[in-house]
Order: sequence, then structure tokens, then C-alpha cells
Amino acid sequence: MDSRSLNKALDIAAKLIQGEEIGREKNLPLYEEYNTNPEVYEILSELLKKWNLSLYEYQDTLYISPGENNRVFGYSNEELKKELGIRLNRELYLSYFVMYIILMKFYSDTGSYNYTEYIKIPDVVAAVDLNLKNITDSLQLFVKEEVEEESFKAIAMVWADLPVTSRDEQQVRAVKTTRSGFVKLVLNFMVSQQLLSEAQERYYPKKRLQALAENYFEENKGRLYEIMKGREEKDAAY
Repeated sequence: MDSRSLNKALDIAAKLIQGEEIGREKNLPLYEEYNTNPEVYEILSELLKKWNLSLYEYQDTLYISPGENNRVFGYSNEELKKELGIRLNRELYLSYFVMYIILMKFYSDTGSYNYTEYIKIPDVVAAVDLNLKNITDSLQLFVKEEVEEESFKAIAMVWADLPVTSRDEQQVRAVKTTRSGFVKLVLNFMVSQQLLSEAQERYYPKKRLQALAENYFEENKGRLYEIMKGREEKDAAY
């Protein structure tokens, strides 16, 4: 193994872990090392694999995402609850569901990879309302286990107990006591993770989110996608 190649691979890994972009617009010399030096590519791939990190390339830019149960580079449930300002596990599961809905608002499984330009908080609230209703109405048809059914019921109950907004609220605040506030908590977190940008209560997808949508999301849709897709197919049959 060439020491220079090792150092370049470590430089790339370090910058990616620190949240920097490596591509044609930023850190171009390192991006060219990745593209033109097979040994740098192989070393980097092996390092990230051992660290349980996935590497994605989107529009000539490199991104990484922590793998499942990555306690070093990802968030534990307790850490994520602290970041979001929530306390209960059912609130955390609701936040996961809201994140999923936000991703689906930007990205649909059409194969065309077209993105909505931006979303607003009422758009997300309405989508969560609709999808939770559709899922809970069809639980017996699509869920496989009782624990899965109870999880969705718990999420739906937390959401149902929240008013859309508080009566005296002129501007949506990031709080867990209203539906709009809860959505804003999640959106603010996604902004802090460089997945979204915000301007005048409009939230725009950044390239990092698009990279995850076209790579990680395609590979790791999971049971929630299966259930939602099953409901869509059932509706289409009528």
C-alpha cells in the first residue's frame, strides 16, 4: 500500500466525516484523487466499510451516511431525542415518520428523480394527516405482526392528540405541542444536518438530501414503504 494513497484516502474520509463536500466545486484535488487513483478509491471504500459508513456520489460530489446502528457517526435514539427536544419513544417514532413523509414530499418512486422545488409546513402536516389515516385504516390488511400494528397506533395517537397550531400563534414555533410545531422541530433538525435549507418558511432540498434519496432511500425503503405502497395499490384498484 502506497503511503501517499493512504494519506489521500484518510484526507477524503476526514473531510466527509466533518460534513464537507468533496467534488468538482469543493475540494477538487481530493475528488480527482478519488476518481483517478484506484488505490485511493479502494482504501477509502475499505475504511468506510469498516466504519459502517456508506459512500454516495451525486452530481460529481461525494457524500457519506452512517449505517444502521452506527453509534460513532450516527445518532442513538437518546441522542436524537435530545437533538429534537423530545422525551418519549413514541414522539421519536413520530419524528421518524415525519422525516419519511418529508422525503416522500420531495421524492416519488417514478424513476425520473424529479424533485419538488420546496415544501411548507402545512404541506407536511396535511401529508402526515393523510398517510397516518390511510395506514391506520388498513393496518389489518398490510401489517405482519402485532407489535408493528401497535407501533403505528402509538404514532397515530400522539399525532391525533396534537392541535394543528396553538390559538394565539402568529408564527409557527418549533415545539412538540402542536402538529405544525412538531413538523418544524423535524425540519429544523434536517436543516442542521445540511439536508434542507430554509427561506421565508419554505424548505428546499440540498444536494445531500437528493443524494440520499437516490441512493440510500432506494436501497433501504423498508417496511413503512411497503405498507404505504400497498395502500396506494389497493386504492388504485378501486
